Amino acid sequence: MQKILLSIFLLISFTIFSQENLKKLGRPFFTGSANFTLGINENYTLFNDDDETFLVPSALFLRVGFGYEFFERVSLSVNGGFDFHWNYATSAFPTYGTLRFNITENEGDAFFVETSYGKMWRPSNNYPNGNYYGVGLGWQIAGETRWNTILRIDFHRKGIIGFENNRLDSVSFGLGFSFF
Repeated sequence: MQKILLSIFLLISFTIFSQENLKKLGRPFFTGSANFTLGINENYTLFNDDDETFLVPSALFLRVGFGYEFFERVSLSVNGGFDFHWNYATSAFPTYGTLRFNITENEGDAFFVETSYGKMWRPSNNYPNGNYYGVGLGWQIAGETRWNTILRIDFHRKGIIGFENNRLDSVSFGLGFSFF
């Protein structure tokens, strides 16, 4: 009798533990992006013959990070980067955390909204360190392997004492990637 019970117990145990987990908890990822900001050209005049455009590039943001995605909907990540605003001749190193929520997800493609908060470090003494805030929308396009392409639009606010209202606001357009 004990041998039969032991055999049944082992059979049930092997059956339970040999099944694949169909709903995975999540997966880690690595991400990066390059964003640019457009500003108004101060030298632009209406109906000019100088071939100047109304909008000109004014800043470049480079970002890298790593995080974890939960159930293909929510992800948390830690990021760092380099921001350079050449029209103000100022640069910064933001370090921040990001919470991302996939509004829609279909076979790896995702439309998402995300918010970021962190600290901004200044390499010079012209301005003090400050806070960093960000909100954005994006579209992740699934690749054939583990690489995905990301198109995004973000609003950035850098708390810098000495600027108008003690902050530097910008809207940027970006191209990035994620690697799962």
